[in-house]
Amino acid sequence: METQLDWSAYNSYGAGDAYAAVPSEGGAYGKAAAVCIGNRQCQRTEKGVMCPSFRVTHDAAHSTHHRAQTLKAALNGEYGPKPFVGPELEAAMDLCVGCKGCKRECPNGVDMALLRIETLAQRWKQLGGAPLRERLLAHIPHWAGKLAWLNWLVRARARVPLLAKLGERWLGIAAKRSLPLSAPIEFLAAAPTEPAGAPEGREVVLLVDTFSNHFEPETAQAALDVLTAAGCRVHLARPPAGEHPLCCGRTFLSHGLVEQARTEAGRMVEALRPYAERGLPVIGLEPSCLLMLRDEYYSLGLGDAVAAVAKSALLLEEFLAREHDAKRLELPLRPLPQARALVHGHCHQKAFGAMKSMRKVLGLIPELGVEFIESSCCGMAGAFGLEAEHYEVSMQMAELALLPRIREADKDTLLIANGTSCRHQIRDGAQREGVHLARVLKSALASGGLGSRRN
Repeated sequence: METQLDWSAYNSYGAGDAYAAVPSEGGAYGKAAAVCIGNRQCQRTEKGVMCPSFRVTHDAAHSTHHRAQTLKAALNGEYGPKPFVGPELEAAMDLCVGCKGCKRECPNGVDMALLRIETLAQRWKQLGGAPLRERLLAHIPHWAGKLAWLNWLVRARARVPLLAKLGERWLGIAAKRSLPLSAPIEFLAAAPTEPAGAPEGREVVLLVDTFSNHFEPETAQAALDVLTAAGCRVHLARPPAGEHPLCCGRTFLSHGLVEQARTEAGRMVEALRPYAERGLPVIGLEPSCLLMLRDEYYSLGLGDAVAAVAKSALLLEEFLAREHDAKRLELPLRPLPQARALVHGHCHQKAFGAMKSMRKVLGLIPELGVEFIESSCCGMAGAFGLEAEHYEVSMQMAELALLPRIREADKDTLLIANGTSCRHQIRDGAQREGVHLARVLKSALASGGLGSRRN
């Protein structure tokens, strides 16, 4: 079979391993599925990232192990000549939220999130294309700049239940789910084109993702302010003149539109490569976007330039923690009016070990008591929680630990969540506003408290 992703990293897997049970078809893709040898660590209910769908259903059919076994059976021809359009694989992959918990916590490091993407890509290939809803959600980076013109419709949908129900019937978007408002002016349209900060400062690159650019420009502005306050000279990553803003490709990849993801990722690599080759840190805000540069980009067949970009890519908290450890960070933080903060970690922050950096950086704010919520996936998981058929299980994931703990917190407690989807889930499920770390740090610089933004 011709795979859409590059699975060559698994070429040598399974040689001489009696437990591997490599499928007869699929080549290295099959070998990647055979990484699962039945340990069943994914079938745990204790606190942690793995596996959100199993933790909420307690059904082995919704575990990483079962998904891998089903995929291997499909590649062995057990489900007929077109297994990717059959019910077995569709059911097995249905509740996978791509949290990456398995890649970190499974003893063998099964990357079910990536395996699922290939499965979707093969499904759309055999069906002749992806459904309308999946294409609409995947293309958010392309039409996000036009969404400000549709804010009136988003507001009307929130006020008129019939509109939300029609959207659910026609597009499969959950009627009970809110939709975000687009900012009147995108961040990059109003941001300076020249580097910001001290001319002699440490040069860094700020990568403003689609969501920070179009929906929450205050987060991007806060990050820029924090970096310049830390003495950095900040370049804003931009595409060549005349092109649409840079996009990591995450929304395309998550929906199995690999070719479109590869196109966006290629643009990103070309834009960041000159900075990376100079050794400049590339600092991102949205975990699922920035960490894609360190992970899935290797599977998109983009060439040797990926390694330099991946090495340079850091989340804001990772960069600040590294600077602090190197005794280069001078950030004049003062106590906030809020004495306590609850922190929910994005799944990819947890999967890539970035929560230690969050703890370290928040510890730099004087007198702030910080508690990290012991939770798995928030359940929103990008577009997963928007989909009508997944709304209920999305909320069940959130109710396992995240939402009950937030409801227990008093109104003066800061709620910190770096994931856009996580903040969306918190808003819908607890009617509270979560904020990005960048905004907390900016407020600590001014010591003027932290306002909230409601859609």
